[in-house]
Amino acid sequence: MTGVRLIVNAAEVVTCAGFSQAAARGKDQGRLGIIPNGAVAISDGKIVAVGSEADLKKSHPVPDDRTIDAGGGVVLPGFVDPHTHLLFGGDRSAEWEQRMLGRDYLDILRAGGGIQTTVAATREASEKELLSHGRLWLRRMLTLGTTTVEIKSGYGLDRDTELRLLKVARQLGAEGRQRIVTTYLGAHVIPEEFRANRSAYLDLVMEIAAEAKEEDLADFFDVFCESEAFNIEETTMLLKGAKALGYGLKIHAGQFSDFGGTAVAAGLGAVSVDHLDYLNDDGLDALAKAGAIGTLLPGVAFHLSLDHYADGRRLIDADIPVALATDFNPGSSFTPSMPMMIALATRHLGMTVAEAIVAATINAAHAVGLGGEVGSLEVGKQADVIICDIPDHKWLGYGFGWNPVREVI
Repeated sequence: MTGVRLIVNAAEVVTCAGFSQAAARGKDQGRLGIIPNGAVAISDGKIVAVGSEADLKKSHPVPDDRTIDAGGGVVLPGFVDPHTHLLFGGDRSAEWEQRMLGRDYLDILRAGGGIQTTVAATREASEKELLSHGRLWLRRMLTLGTTTVEIKSGYGLDRDTELRLLKVARQLGAEGRQRIVTTYLGAHVIPEEFRANRSAYLDLVMEIAAEAKEEDLADFFDVFCESEAFNIEETTMLLKGAKALGYGLKIHAGQFSDFGGTAVAAGLGAVSVDHLDYLNDDGLDALAKAGAIGTLLPGVAFHLSLDHYADGRRLIDADIPVALATDFNPGSSFTPSMPMMIALATRHLGMTVAEAIVAATINAAHAVGLGGEVGSLEVGKQADVIICDIPDHKWLGYGFGWNPVREVI
């Protein structure tokens, strides 16, 4: 077959196959579909065959210069990062140091710091600066094996900056380095200039949402539901309005407290509910009934030196599909590394390595609506493949602090 390339000499090919129609859950969360000494054939950017090396060498014979040597490592689907705040101006390193010395995040936010600090810097950032910033961090993500990235707005909180962030995200996707999914997060917090008139800002959020949808700038709509952000009534109104506009729904819920947003979002058909560090039984039942994906972000608790992580084991045992994400942002999770999320999930979320890998690939793909296109090594899917310089998949949890990814295809 002309144009075919064959990945060979793999200790394991981890396919994560069988869940393109619906995310893996329960006992299936840890089903990796491993092919020992497997191979993958790709052509024109698509996977055309997956199987044993011996079989694929017979069915897809190629010259040596069309083979990719996995070097005895592990071949996996490219990681999908379904929750990032990739685009922003400035940094919050000084604020992070205050956190490490004991200052509370919500106290910082109430004093006008936190997200508001980044909003001020982002409003000053030009489109050129944001593009340069985005390219830099996407390159870093790519070297760590991430081939699909969700990018949220949310650091503008005004019309011009929010739309600029979404346009930059779309441009980054058009450049083709990685697959980009965009999310409008105008409902991140109330900006300073609207503190005395919340209802006017809620109206503005929906006006921008309508404009972004009309210009095809965003795939999803997100709300931060928390005591210092948006309450249950506001969250419900915003999500219903976004659903009427045709957005897929997401929510930040249960980061600092079980505020009730999980049940609201699940009931409205949200694709994913993200954070879930705090989750009561009502929220758990609502997630299980709705089939929404629980996207867990262990980088936050690690980065902020917190002692409370989401209970991934509880979600999996309740038959709720779990995804992992970096939550890359300048304040609470300053990391682009999905391998680190797998390592943290096995240490702090009660998950096995296999469950964490599924969470970082096929389930993460479903969390951004792309489960039928990426996230597993199956015929017809996009040929997003990574080769890890490790002897078996368990090393993705066993190791930490170094990059296991040798090659990204």
